[in-house]
Amino acid sequence: MSNEKQLIETFYSAFKKRDYQIMASCYHPDATFKDEVFQLKGRDIAAMWQMLCERGADMEMTFSVTEKDGKVNAHWEPRYTFSQTGRNVHNIVDADFEFKGGKIIKHVDHFSFWRWSRQALGISGLLLGWSSLLQNKVATVANKSLQRFNDNNLSRV
Repeated sequence: MSNEKQLIETFYSAFKKRDYQIMASCYHPDATFKDEVFQLKGRDIAAMWQMLCERGADMEMTFSVTEKDGKVNAHWEPRYTFSQTGRNVHNIVDADFEFKGGKIIKHVDHFSFWRWSRQALGISGLLLGWSSLLQNKVATVANKSLQRFNDNNLSRV
């Protein structure tokens, strides 16, 4: 097993245990993260995982990591209660990675926003989950939530 594949195995094993500190240690300081909601750099990535781990008390996850032709990818499926609505979500995510200096430098998660929004938001997600309007609204709310989370954590230091 390559060092990169082992790093991603470590990352998702830590995620299953909601150990955001180990997750954060897997990233290069100049890393980027992107999915259908977030587009983050550097320390904001660690803060996002910390927020999700702390808020996802009932989260369960399965994952698999593959390596082919020097590329490492992951498939992961979290099941959790979406805190804003109390609705159950089973997301299906595929992740691509790039590495630098033995750490993740680029992490891109891909999932169906419409599928996620139908579960997390109910009827509004069913009717509008395909639209960029709803996706942009969810991204705005999520990023404001991350900013408040960061502000609260900085005030505790």
